[in-house]
Amino acid sequence: MVQSVLFVCTGNVFRSMAAEYAMRAQLGRQSSYRVESAGIEAKANPIHPVISKRLIQKGTDPSAHIPQRLTRKLIDQNDLIIAMGLGHREFIRKQFGLNVPLFNEVSFGEETPILDLHEALPDWERDIDEARAYVESVIDHIWESVPALLVRLPYFQGSRQPMKPWRLFTR
Repeated sequence: MVQSVLFVCTGNVFRSMAAEYAMRAQLGRQSSYRVESAGIEAKANPIHPVISKRLIQKGTDPSAHIPQRLTRKLIDQNDLIIAMGLGHREFIRKQFGLNVPLFNEVSFGEETPILDLHEALPDWERDIDEARAYVESVIDHIWESVPALLVRLPYFQGSRQPMKPWRLFTR
């Protein structure tokens, strides 16, 4: 049975963090689930005010969040690892030899990534309003997807299975 979930993105200050806080908020304090997030390149970066403000509007306060880097220890401590994007899933596959699902795959059965700002809008700095709207829409999507994720979570037991050695070389 899945009792702990780890969301993974790049910096652990946007997508995976939003998923962690959304799931915690919607589970409530009495939940037996342990929910964490990490980044494959996490650094001591502050949370952007747009992200923080949107999460506060949703009813959770990320001000105490400290980005953490994905490690073997975190992988081993969690029953289910969920990647936010294709690159994160590939990183976990290469670095840790695990096949993990994407957020949208767990939530809706759709193998689609949640794109980072620079992936969705390569020239995001040209239109700050569009960039802000995109970031807010991603947080809204994650927040609104958590109920579906929770319903489908039991179907992902054992999805942290190690890769078969032959799969390491087929790609």
